[in-house]
Parts: sequence; C-alpha cells; structure tokens
Amino acid sequence: MSFWEYVGNRHAQLLADTYQHASAVFQCMVVATLLGVTIGVVTYRTEWAGNLAVTSTATILTIPSLAMIGLLIPIMGLGVAPTVTALTLYGLLPIVRNSIVGLRGVDASLVDAATGIGMSRPARLFRVELPLAWPPILTGIRVSTQMLMGIAAIAAYASGPGLGNEIFRGISSLGSANALNQVLAGTLGIIVLALLFDAAYVLIGRLTIPRGIRA
Repeated sequence: MSFWEYVGNRHAQLLADTYQHASAVFQCMVVATLLGVTIGVVTYRTEWAGNLAVTSTATILTIPSLAMIGLLIPIMGLGVAPTVTALTLYGLLPIVRNSIVGLRGVDASLVDAATGIGMSRPARLFRVELPLAWPPILTGIRVSTQMLMGIAAIAAYASGPGLGNEIFRGISSLGSANALNQVLAGTLGIIVLALLFDAAYVLIGRLTIPRGIRA
C-alpha cells in the first residue's frame, strides 16, 4: 500500500490524532504562557531572582522527555495528565527568559514618564511595560510551541493523545506492510501542524505589534 493510499484509508483516525495533538499543545502553551509571563513579571526586577527563574526552567528542559513522562506516570497514571504536565514544564524556559529580557529592555524613561502622570505600578506594568515587552515574549511563545510539537509525540509512551501514537505504532511494528507509512504520517502531520501554528503566530504578531516596534 502506498503512503497516499494509507492516508486515504486512515484519514478519520489521522484527523482525530492531529486534532488531539494540536489541542494538547495549544492548551499546554496557554498554561505555560500564563505561568512563564507571571514568573517573568515577579522576577525581572531582581538580578538573582531572574537568574534563578531562568536556571530552574533550563534545568527542567535538560530532563529527557521520556524520562520526565516515565517519572510522572507513577504519580499521575497514564493518559492526559502526565502529558499536559510534562509539556507545560518544557514550555516554560523560552517564555520565562524572553519575558525577563523583554521587561528589562523597556526604556526606563517611559516607565518614569508613566509614573510622573500618576500611573500605579500595576497600571505601568499592564499599559506600558508588558505591551513594549510583547515582541520578545511572543518570540518565546513561538519557540516553545515548536519544541512542544515534537515533544508531544513522546506522549504516546504514556497513552497520551496525538500523532505520536502513529509513530509509536509504526516503530513497534517495523517490518510490517504499513510501518513506514505510520511513522511518516505521524511525522509529516507534526511538521504541518508546527508550520500552521507558526503562521498563526506571525499573523498574531502583525495584528498586535505596532509597525514602529516591529521595525
């Protein structure tokens, strides 16, 4: 059976796996973004706190994904829970680092001007600092998403959702008629999803970043 015949025969299952993969990555990125930006906001003003936040999230990223999920299975069981936890933790580093860099890069004179017109600290943060720091934060989100697209395939090890199931089924049945087709379908599906997500981020950047800041 050719690859395209395999895709035609299995299109319903492939679409379901693709949707689950995209949904898992999207939901984990939402949580990772909220956590990462919050950590950045809390720590960027203090040198040691910012360094600790970056070092801690970088340490998490050094743990092999299979080992991470394997460690989470005895605690959370199989399925969605270990997948979501692992992906969220892996997605933190680029967002935390870029949030800190972006917030520290805001022109101090603009913050002083906002203070001078009577803005409170929360108002300065949400109306001045975070909007100006948004371009590097968005870059961090894009990097995290690309990483998680690949890492999410390992979720199949814990009976998690997504296209990794196609890849693992193909690997476990190497030598059979459709083994290569399964691995190829899962891999190409992840690549296409990664490109679609990245295109969406480019569009978001064009809609949310003023042209002067982009330049």
